[in-house]
Amino acid sequence: MVAGSLAATSASAAARLHSKFVDGAVDDSALRRSQLRGLIADSWQRSRALGVNPDGEAPSGAAALDRLRARNPLSSVMPVVRRLLVDDSAGAMVAVGDRDGTLLWVEGDGSTVRRAEAMNFAPGADWSETAAGTNAPGTALALDTEVQIAGSEHFARLAHTWNCTAVPIHDPVTRTPIGVLDVTGGPEVTTPQAMALVRAAALAVEGQLAVLRLAPRDPAPSDRLRLLAGPPVLERDGGEVRLTGRHADILALLSRHPEGLTADHLALLLDERDLDVVTVRAEVSRLRKTIGAEFLGSRPYRLLRPLASDAEEVVAAIRAGRVGDALSVYRGPLLPNSSAPGVARLRAELAGSVRSAVLASRDLGLLRRWLDLPDARDDEQGWRVLRTHGDAQARAEADGRLAAIAVDLG
Repeated sequence: MVAGSLAATSASAAARLHSKFVDGAVDDSALRRSQLRGLIADSWQRSRALGVNPDGEAPSGAAALDRLRARNPLSSVMPVVRRLLVDDSAGAMVAVGDRDGTLLWVEGDGSTVRRAEAMNFAPGADWSETAAGTNAPGTALALDTEVQIAGSEHFARLAHTWNCTAVPIHDPVTRTPIGVLDVTGGPEVTTPQAMALVRAAALAVEGQLAVLRLAPRDPAPSDRLRLLAGPPVLERDGGEVRLTGRHADILALLSRHPEGLTADHLALLLDERDLDVVTVRAEVSRLRKTIGAEFLGSRPYRLLRPLASDAEEVVAAIRAGRVGDALSVYRGPLLPNSSAPGVARLRAELAGSVRSAVLASRDLGLLRRWLDLPDARDDEQGWRVLRTHGDAQARAEADGRLAAIAVDLG
C-alpha cells in the first residue's frame, strides 16, 4: 500500500476521532492506537503543533496571484492539465498549486468550484499544511508523496465534506518539488482509479516541462498588437488588420491573463454593467474568425500562442531598466477609447509604471519626454520636479503648466 492510499476507517469514526482530538480529549498516543491511518495521524499532530485553527479557513494571498502565476513554470503546461483533467472534470475540480502550497489555478465543474469558495479553496489561497492543516495538496507537498484525503480526515472542519487526491510535481532535472496537482470532489476522487489518473497527469506535466526545457526557444512571434495611442491594429505578414474596440479589449485582457479567463470573468472585465456571457461568446467567436482559430482557446478563453504587443514591449523595457526605450515605444495610453473596467486598470498600471520609472531615473531628458505625452501633461509632481531641477526655459514652462493645473483644480 502506498503512503497515500486509503484505509477502511469509516467516515463517522474519523469525524468522532477528529472532534475529540482537536478538543484535547484524545492525546497523541491514543491517536496512534486508533484505526486512523498513520499518515493522517502524523499530519493531525503536525497541524495541532503548528497552531492551525480547525475551524478557520485557508488564508488568502490573491494580491500576488498574477505575479506567482507569471513566474511559475507550471503556467506553461496548464494546457496539458486542462486537456487531461479539467475538460473531463464533471462534478469535480482541479487545482494546481505552487511548491509553497498556494493555489494558482482552480478549474472544473462550475458549481463545484463555487461551493469550494466557501472554504476559500480558490486561486491565491494558501493550502499548505502549515496554513490549512491536513489536506491533500498541502500534505502531499509536506511529505513529497501522492496523497488521498477523505472527508473528516481533513484537519479543517470546513473541508470535511470534500475528498481529494494530490500528487506533487517535480522539476524534471533536479527532481525537487515545484508544485502539486490536485483533484477535489466527492467520493469518486479518492478511488485507486482517480489516483492513477492524477499520477499519470502529473507525469505528463513533468514530461512536457522536460520537452519545453530541451526544445529551442520559439522565435519572436511575427504577429504584434498595437494597443497604445492610436486605433488598435494587429500587424501581420507585413500588413495590418484593424481591430474593433471590443476585440482589442479582449486581446489585451487575454494577453494579461495567460492562465485564461472564463466567460463570466471576461464579461466582468469588459463591462461592469453585467454584460451577457452570450454576447461575450459571440464576440470571441467573431474575433477568432478575424485573427485565426489557432490563436484562441476555450474553457477558459486564452491565447494559444505568443502575441507580442507594444504594451508588453514597454513593460519589458522597464523591467530591464531601459527607461528611454520604454518611452520610445510608449506613444500614449493603452486603448484610450476603451471604457472596459479591466482595460482601464491595465491602462492605469502601464502609465503608472512608466511614470514611476521616469521619476526614479532622475533623468531630466526622460522627464521632459514623459511630460510631452498626452496622459502626462497634468502630472503635477513631474512638472514640480522639472521646475526645481530644470534650466530657465524649463522652469518657465513648468510654472505655466502648474498654474494651469491649479486653475483646473479650482
